[in-house]
Amino acid sequence: MSQAEGHVEDHGEAEIIIPKGALRAAFALVAFALVAAGVGRLTGMGTVRNDHVAAVQTVALRFEDRPDGGISVVSPDSGKVVGVVEAGGDGLLRTVLRSMAFDRQRHAIGSGPAFTINRWSDGRLSLDDPATGRRVDLAPFGADNKRRFAELMTMGETR
Repeated sequence: MSQAEGHVEDHGEAEIIIPKGALRAAFALVAFALVAAGVGRLTGMGTVRNDHVAAVQTVALRFEDRPDGGISVVSPDSGKVVGVVEAGGDGLLRTVLRSMAFDRQRHAIGSGPAFTINRWSDGRLSLDDPATGRRVDLAPFGADNKRRFAELMTMGETR
């Protein structure tokens, strides 16, 4: 039997049929998500505002790589080294600082501007980069890492 007579050869491939209603629903869901995200970003609607939370302590610090793999903690005011993060330790601290440094490279900002570590009235700590506007909330990383950043604050205060 030829194809002209109505016979089609089967090559073992199954035909997948997706109902038009399901495709329309999926498209509508994606469109709604994009519109909702755009409206939220432009208007601030749906975001949580913490107007009552204020920085109660702010310490500015610069961080410089050392030849031994450590990181020098430097007072931006005096230029003096006020502490050292030893090579091989403080994995989260190193990761956060590397990430912030990479962000500065993407924005063509050098290592000159200081970072700030902020203690907020609700007890949270954050590492902020005023040069890029980036903020890393340190609470999700656990008490030990929060304590390490608090120690850096102390180093900066004793400059």
